[in-house]
Amino acid sequence: MRTILRTLVPLAAALALLATSACQSGSLAGSGGGDRVQIRFLNTNDRAAVAVSEALAKAFNASQSTYQVVVESRPGGGDGDNLVKTRLSTGEMAEVFVYNSGSLMQAIKPEQNLQPVDDQPWFGDLSEDFLQATAAGGHHYAAPMGFGAGGGMFYNRRVYAELGLQPPQTWDQFMANNAAIKAAGKVPVIQTYGQGSTWTSQLFLLGDFHNVVQADPTWAEKYTANQAKYADPPALAGFQHTEDLYRAGYFNADAAAATTETGLAKLASGEGVHYPITSGAIDTLIRNHPDQVGDIGFVGIPGTDAATAGLTTWVPGGLYVPRSAAGAKLAGARAFVDFVQSPAGCAVYNDNTSPAGAYANTTCKAKSDVPQAVKDIIAYSDAGRTTPALEFSSPVKGPNLEHIIITVGTGQSTAAAAAARYDEDVKKQAQQLGLPGW
Repeated sequence: MRTILRTLVPLAAALALLATSACQSGSLAGSGGGDRVQIRFLNTNDRAAVAVSEALAKAFNASQSTYQVVVESRPGGGDGDNLVKTRLSTGEMAEVFVYNSGSLMQAIKPEQNLQPVDDQPWFGDLSEDFLQATAAGGHHYAAPMGFGAGGGMFYNRRVYAELGLQPPQTWDQFMANNAAIKAAGKVPVIQTYGQGSTWTSQLFLLGDFHNVVQADPTWAEKYTANQAKYADPPALAGFQHTEDLYRAGYFNADAAAATTETGLAKLASGEGVHYPITSGAIDTLIRNHPDQVGDIGFVGIPGTDAATAGLTTWVPGGLYVPRSAAGAKLAGARAFVDFVQSPAGCAVYNDNTSPAGAYANTTCKAKSDVPQAVKDIIAYSDAGRTTPALEFSSPVKGPNLEHIIITVGTGQSTAAAAAARYDEDVKKQAQQLGLPGW
């Protein structure tokens, strides 16, 4: 998972501006530019983002004759963050741009730099999770760009059926399932701590946030104010889960070297039965194991009470219109955002992407043939049993979380010691952000 609220570095921002100039597509998606008002649409430069951006622009341009959307691209990561902040501060931002929701949105000063959306026609269709992640100062500032993702566990439904198991609603049920799976000669829980996959170690902690909020709805606010700690309940459970599973011998023997792709292969074959990860990995499952995708389901990290069982989610990024957009440019930007939020825009999105979770605009529905794991995530959303991950409500996250948890998952540290170490790890970042109480 990313480290949030990165520090603005002027030189990096300048280099990022040059990089963006070099990678702008410059394309007038669709035909017939003529005297139309040109609207710039800025998204990241990864292949999937470029493809869906081009498709949305082409469809919008063909749907009317007043505006022409031009797709531009920018780097991801820290360079992209710096570019967005620089363009906003200089008044040179594209009329519509894609950026993170949650704490990263707060870092670009929405009340100062963004147009509010509370009065837009699609506003009433937005999910509660998305509204929570895009609010500031009593207003909201984003339309959703696509779908979210679940943070929980893939599980092998075929093995579950063979062993007569049911998806767990509590941690005790989960551990009982693991005992039956181990007795059947399979790996109960896949862990992947190999190079490039260390981030997956965090899911028992990050995915448990839904359960933390059920126990204490104000925990995120307390955490941000340095009044709650991971070394204490209810947040300690995320570390404790990892220790309990390791001590029970439920992890794969090659966890220290295994990668995401080898973990998904174990899951697909049934050699391993649970794999805690974000649902964005569904694309790799589809690509590498198309014949087994239907065998895979998704379940949230279980807590202590079946009545409050649910799913931690990663909210989709937002479509933003900057304060610098005015007159015909502002009207065109809003018209394009309206189109993206419409059934026609949803159809374009469905035709050009593979959803990993629920859409944040309730008028947009995934196709009926999405994988079962995605259907499971959508079912949580439809039932209102979701909670946005901590990063959408707090800017506090230490840089060494994944490595600290790996010491627990490999038996080098106890949960209590690792949690205390992580509480120290977050201090420097919180102090750099100037947060009160730190």
